[in-house]
Amino acid sequence: MTFSIVARSDDGESWGVAVASKFLAVGSAVPAAAAGVGAIATQADANLAYKYLGLAHLDDGATAQVALDRLVEEDEGREHRQAGIVDSDGNAATWTGAECFAWAGGRTGRSGERGGYAVQGNILTGPEVVEAMEAAWLATTDQPVERRLLAALAAGDQAGGDSRGRQSAALLVVREGAGYGGHDDVAVDLRVDDHADPVTELARLVDLNELYLTASTPEERVPVDDALMIELEALAKADGKDSFHMWVGSENYEMRVDSGARPAWIDRRILQIIRGAGGSGA
Repeated sequence: MTFSIVARSDDGESWGVAVASKFLAVGSAVPAAAAGVGAIATQADANLAYKYLGLAHLDDGATAQVALDRLVEEDEGREHRQAGIVDSDGNAATWTGAECFAWAGGRTGRSGERGGYAVQGNILTGPEVVEAMEAAWLATTDQPVERRLLAALAAGDQAGGDSRGRQSAALLVVREGAGYGGHDDVAVDLRVDDHADPVTELARLVDLNELYLTASTPEERVPVDDALMIELEALAKADGKDSFHMWVGSENYEMRVDSGARPAWIDRRILQIIRGAGGSGA
């Protein structure tokens, strides 16, 4: 009842899963990933234990294919299952049981020297869904992995997607130290649980995730000199805050402004926002 892509980025630093379905809260069931280990999607008559067992097999050194073989061999309901796995080296494997509802199938491949992907789906309008997803993944090598996964999901949706319709979508990306404040590895964990156009809504959330929960790159940083600091303090007070530091916290821009009491830099987009009408970050 689902179409998904599981992948490792071409630079070998990220693993992720994108998924959509005519199913409530598909993100709560299908995806799992661990930085430096791999990623997995379990779907159709999903066996949720695949997520934890699969990652454990990968963490023990199994390749994607070996891990997947172990999962299905130990599962009496294997012919009703579908899964995709990518391991720490970018090797990929996919499984579609013989009893999965048509159209059902998957594809695997390499993207660059270190990247790999598995695309799979069931109850789809046809094979064109996974073909479009694969093509979109391969055509977006210049983009961050979360954008590539989203592009693949959107391509599958546009090609027909789940033959029963649309309801939910999710995106999970892990990368070492990429989480909020650098304290965990979760770069993106977004879910659209019930929506008429979930993939489009997921794309909107990815934009917000980039702004609020992704650290600025060096190229995005504007140095804060004395004159700019005076301006920032004045703009924050004009917006009703006691200080620029308080403004940053109230608007949730901690990932895009230097954490010092007197910040050394500010993200250029945040500078544009605070310079906006009334200094409002809304």
